[in-house]
Amino acid sequence: MKFERSRGLPPRSQRFDLGLRWVVVLAIPATIAALFVWCAGWFSPRPSAPRIVDAFEATTTPHPGFRRNHAKGICVTGHFESNGNGELVSRASVFAPGRYPLVGRLSIPGGDPGQDDGAGAVRSFALRTVLPHGEDWRIAMNSVPIFAVRTPQALFEQLNADARDPQTGRPDPEKMQAFLDSHPEVRAFDRYLDQHLPSSRYDNATYYGISAFRMTDAHGVHRFVRWEVVPDLPYRPVDARKRRDPDFLSYDLMRQLATGPLRWHLVLNVAMPGDSIDDSTRQWANSPSRPRIDAGTFVIERAQTQIDGPCRDIVFDPTILPAGIAPSSDPLLAARSSTYHVSLERRTWEEAAALANGH
Repeated sequence: MKFERSRGLPPRSQRFDLGLRWVVVLAIPATIAALFVWCAGWFSPRPSAPRIVDAFEATTTPHPGFRRNHAKGICVTGHFESNGNGELVSRASVFAPGRYPLVGRLSIPGGDPGQDDGAGAVRSFALRTVLPHGEDWRIAMNSVPIFAVRTPQALFEQLNADARDPQTGRPDPEKMQAFLDSHPEVRAFDRYLDQHLPSSRYDNATYYGISAFRMTDAHGVHRFVRWEVVPDLPYRPVDARKRRDPDFLSYDLMRQLATGPLRWHLVLNVAMPGDSIDDSTRQWANSPSRPRIDAGTFVIERAQTQIDGPCRDIVFDPTILPAGIAPSSDPLLAARSSTYHVSLERRTWEEAAALANGH
């Protein structure tokens, strides 16, 4: 003790307290930094949004400036005619009777904007409905009512299995088979495709929101729903003649719109006991006792090319919702939101770089 005091040091107990305080002070920012990198997925085996987008890119050749999935599509504009029935389950402004403008996009899955339409087994429909008081509602739907996989990790594994082999330029069938063997939930998706041929046109397909969403009505009552949009036109399967035209989907859409608007009814399917709320690989039973609410009509009036059309820079993030609608705990919703935004950042940067280089 005399030695410590002779050198101007505080007693050992005080130095211990001082050291402990410094440990706490330094540990707080270190913990925050660690949480940040963990959430970003930099040092975690779980897939971050950039890693998932990287995996999408590995399934095709580079196509700068285009979406990493659903690269081929067409913009549409129109409005939503709400009939007020949706207020039975939600206080969202979109369900108040009225007419609300929208911008949308019809597309097929895949990262190649030049692929033939006949290669697409699924049709996709995305919408942004502009609402009062600065709100909007964004929907991303497919013509299949379920997803192939349940989690972002499974999606990441699926994309890796579908990645192009550098030697052959094609996916490795052994990797895909290993993925399918380890993910039996994919069988339900494959069975649906086997039993439901893709539609002959964009405008005669039913589109499904797939994930569940939580609705809150004016009394604060919560209900979960899955929505679908059902066309006025009858479904017809695609045939061999159609498949010979590489762009038959957009061509037929433009031709049909020249004769008048196209309409889909928004149907809200209310969850029943036993329905899965957080697993989008499981289809809800088609029960006659299930409440189904026709909440209004999506009306498409015009179509424009995606290169310079109004949908070009829209992120159809399914978690952008008006008050009265909220995401469920389905893990794919957050993953879709983050990957869509990473895709936008990359294609925006690529367009800027091309302009800077005079291309």
